[in-house]
Amino acid sequence: MFAHTKRLQYTVRVTESNPGLANLMLEQFGGPQGELAAACRYFTQYLAEDDPGRRDMLIDIATEELSHLEVIGTIVAMLNKGAKGLIAEGIEREADMYRAISGGGNDSHVTQLLYGGGPPLTNSGGVPWTAAYVDTIGDPAADLRSNIAAESRAKIVYERLINLTDDPGVKEALGFLMTREIAHQQSFEKALYSIQPNFPPGKLPGMAEFTNVYFNMSKGDTESRGPWNQEPTFEFREAEPAVDGGSGMGEVTLSSDEADAVERAALRLRSDPDDDPLTGAMLGAGAAPGPDGQAELGDPADAKAASTLARKRKPLRAADADR
Repeated sequence: MFAHTKRLQYTVRVTESNPGLANLMLEQFGGPQGELAAACRYFTQYLAEDDPGRRDMLIDIATEELSHLEVIGTIVAMLNKGAKGLIAEGIEREADMYRAISGGGNDSHVTQLLYGGGPPLTNSGGVPWTAAYVDTIGDPAADLRSNIAAESRAKIVYERLINLTDDPGVKEALGFLMTREIAHQQSFEKALYSIQPNFPPGKLPGMAEFTNVYFNMSKGDTESRGPWNQEPTFEFREAEPAVDGGSGMGEVTLSSDEADAVERAALRLRSDPDDDPLTGAMLGAGAAPGPDGQAELGDPADAKAASTLARKRKPLRAADADR
């Protein structure tokens, strides 16, 4: 059950209207790192979670993310409020009104013109929110790692938004939202490491002979070694084909009927490396048939003769066609 409290989780104070900043704030309202995506991600994980502790944590954080969605949406609406009134009442002349809503580098007028200054479920570029932002896979060890990364990305976006405004009230509210991303990240990390073992995610172990091997797949003057590719964790090996000891080629077993059909298709579609037909592109470049019947670049030849040569094809031998 959800019960809404009419007061925000954090007080929002906006000094002046700023449609351009409002548009940028939409990144955290309907963008991939935004609060709606986070709330839906953790809510769907909560519904499928069997562990009582993680289940309780997920619904608490999902519900808080909805409150953050309310905070960021309120900021967007307040920053747009002045422009909303001007557009709704037609108070200013067209040019002045356009300047008002396009101030601060606001390239998208979708929020003002289509949504009347309200916060739409889009990112700052006007792209509609999508459930594809919710990347839950159904395994706690994998999902908690994804949640940690999501909180980290959201924190970075909030930092960048804070750097874009000098409005003290907006900065303070954004600072609170950014700080809560840190708190959530810590909760998810604690939950992850309370699962032992938690790596690798899933049930099946890796192939022992390749689990701790690092393949040096690129060559250059800037190669570097570190704990990510060196002993004692990793065996450092140069790139090589067929590390399994096989042929390194694709191998498939076909029935006799399938093999016969594949062979017939290959014969029908084979290329003749000895044929050099005159093509339309070559005709356009001034190609003409040479003395041996092959295509040569030169002065354009008689159109009828060139067309006849271009249509020539070596027919399949009857023996090949019947195989």
